[in-house]
This record gives sequence, structure tokens and C-alpha cells, in this order.
Amino acid sequence: MEREEVLNKIRESREDMVRIMSEMIRIPALAPVNGGDGEGRRADMLLRHLKGYDSVERIDVPDNTNPRVMRPNILAKKNGKGKGTVWIVAHMDTVPAGDLKDWCTDPFDPVVKDGKIYGRGTEDNGQAVLSAMFASKFIPAKSLKRRSIGIAYVADEETTSEMGIEYLIKRGCFSKDDVFIVPDWGTPAGDLIDVTEKNLIWLQFNITGKSVHGSTPDDGINAFRVGVRLLSELMDAFETEFSDRDPSFRPPRSTFEPTKSPKTVLNVNTIPGNYEFSMDIRALPQHGIDDIVSVAERLSARHADATGAEIKITEIQRHLCGKPSSTENEVFKALESSIEEVTGVTPEAVGVGGATCANFFRLAGYDAYVWEFGGGTLHGPNEHVVIDNMVTDAMVFASVFFKLCV
Repeated sequence: MEREEVLNKIRESREDMVRIMSEMIRIPALAPVNGGDGEGRRADMLLRHLKGYDSVERIDVPDNTNPRVMRPNILAKKNGKGKGTVWIVAHMDTVPAGDLKDWCTDPFDPVVKDGKIYGRGTEDNGQAVLSAMFASKFIPAKSLKRRSIGIAYVADEETTSEMGIEYLIKRGCFSKDDVFIVPDWGTPAGDLIDVTEKNLIWLQFNITGKSVHGSTPDDGINAFRVGVRLLSELMDAFETEFSDRDPSFRPPRSTFEPTKSPKTVLNVNTIPGNYEFSMDIRALPQHGIDDIVSVAERLSARHADATGAEIKITEIQRHLCGKPSSTENEVFKALESSIEEVTGVTPEAVGVGGATCANFFRLAGYDAYVWEFGGGTLHGPNEHVVIDNMVTDAMVFASVFFKLCV
């Protein structure tokens, strides 16, 4: 089958993409730590749609917080005659929906409207799940004179990746001849390819004070007050001490963002004895994670000494950035030229905040590239995917397969 025939078949598959995406979004895929039961039912559903591959393997990994829950990974291949596989890697899990009052629709009952599909997980990472499926669907294995075609649907990307891509790499599921495209970040113009990412660390701060009546604050230690003052000083110190800028990254600076903070007390007239907040920190490669932790420890100790509160820092996860992927090899040039041919856009290689599956490949010595068309609603209320973007991505990836596999 010729390239244009395959691209036409992808264009004609728009309704099938919408149907399968809608079927998938109706099956929540939340990690146990986020109140879900993993990706098992979603994996079962996707396996029913993976037809025509030479091999389809499901690899279940026990959840590290609830071993009764299996976290599934799926590897599907069409075998080529040469060495190596071109993998498209997408993740099946999603983040929680958040406050349902912020949604105009039910996040797990997808709605198709104005050329978009609304629902939690449509953009992150359903767009990639569908584009990978349809990019590979119409290319017959017998035409693969060079590399094999592979699609990997992985678990646990939204939390640690320990039961997903990190497990698969350690298990030896990939070879030194393989290359990887990870459609888990993009821009509305499709004009940027992620070739490197920042260092990442998530820190949780637990402040323990003494709870008393609101009318007698001097008799207690207001953990909330201690926490917000600590947080304010942390943000100022981080941004001052790690202030480098690098225009090759988007954004061109390190970011230090407060994120999760559970409720303190249920009534207004009680001084809270406990307060917790977390920070999502993504640092330019020249800033060491240990140096960031040292600042957090120093400031926490100072606030604990000054107030009498106990402050505990927990490291939720950390990922060092791997070596940047080459922009001079055949793979990057195939992706770059395919984007140009399908979209008319000439993309630029950049670094991002990331922590995508691509970084695990880079740490293991592989080249990996992150690209998709669109982006901007992931993790937010009213998340949606533009249907045309799914079609465009599938056409770009099919073009890459023709260049590297056929």
C-alpha cells in the first residue's frame, strides 16, 4: 500500500477515531493513589481494537501501593525485516477530574461538540493513544522492509512511571536499535519538538503545630500560618537562587509551583494544628535537585525553630533529565519532514518542563522525541481534543513509518 493510500484511509477514519475515543473515556483510568482502580478495564477495551499486528503483549505490574491492582502495559508490533523498531508511546492513565462544578460536561461521559471531544483524558493522553493506533493500522507488515512498527500503551505515567515505562525499560523490552516518539506534549501550531526536558522533583511539606480555639491563638501553633509563610519564602528563595534562563526551553526558566494542599479544619473558629502543601518543581539542567532540596531543608528548619512547629519534608518523586536527543539523525529528520509535509509547519527543537516517558528513554541512552499537534487543556476542567488534531497526528506518524520502516 502506498503512502497516499494510507493517509487517505486515516482521513476517512475520523468517525472511527471519535467512536473509539468516546468508548475509552467512559472507562476511568486513575491510579489507586488517586482513588481509582488502575488502567485494567481500559487496557481490556484497547486490546479489542488492536487487530492486524504480528504480536500484542500485555504486561501487568502489581501496583506498589495496592498489589491487588494490576497496572497493565501493552506492546503491539508489526515486524519489519531490518533491525530496530519505531515506537509510538502513549499512556493510558489520567489525572482525576478535579472539581466537577468547573466542568460543563461529565468528564467521563464524552461529548462531541464543535469538532472537539470533551472528557478527562481526551488530550492527555487519548489523542496519542488514537493517533498511534490509526497511524499503524493501515500499513501492512509485509511492506516493512526496514524497521518494525511498534505502539506502546503504558501505565502509571501520571504518578511515578515505575509500573509503566520505567518497568518496561528495566525489563529489557526495547533494543539499542529502537527509536521513540512520545506524543505527550504539543503546541497549537505543531511547531515545536521536545528533544530534552528539565530536572523534576515533587516535594511535600507537612507542618504540625497545636490546634486551639480561634479566640486563643497564642495558646497554640497555627500550622496554616507557618505553612503559608514558609511557602512564600520558599518561592522567593527558589526563584532567586535558581534564576538562570535558557531560551531553548519552554518556559525558559525553572518553575517552582505550589500545587496540592488538602483542607485544614472544617470550621472557621479552630486554629489548625496540621497543614500540608506540595510543590511541583522543574529545574533547568544546570540546577541540581540536591541543591534545591538543601534550600527547602534550610528554610524549613528556620521556620520550625522560630515557631515551634514540626516541619517534615517528603520527596514524592524526582527525575533527572537525560541527555538531549540528537537533531542530526535520520529519526529526527524523518519526524521534522513529515510534520512539514502534512501540516506545512517547519518545527523547532526545544526543551520543556516535561517529565514525559521520553526522558526515561533518554536516561537509558536512547533518542526520543515528543511532538503532537495541539495542546493546552490537559489536567484542566473541560479538557478536550480537537478531532482534526488526532487525524493530523496519525498522518504525521504514518509518514514517519513510511520513511523509517517501509
